[in-house]
Amino acid sequence: MSVERKLIALRKRLVEAQRGLILQAAETETVPAAGALRQISDLESAIVAIETMIEEQRSQPD
Repeated sequence: MSVERKLIALRKRLVEAQRGLILQAAETETVPAAGALRQISDLESAIVAIETMIEEQRSQPD
């Protein structure tokens, strides 16, 4: 499996994890706990970093 495919698979897993946390937070009647918000934010940062790496992989000559 190429590096790009591995990065895409990792991005998918992180997006799914983040989505799950957001949906859990939406189910509560209160503001989500700081830890949950931090996890969502950390996942977003990781997703952006991975997307940048994917673009870098695509722009490199073969």
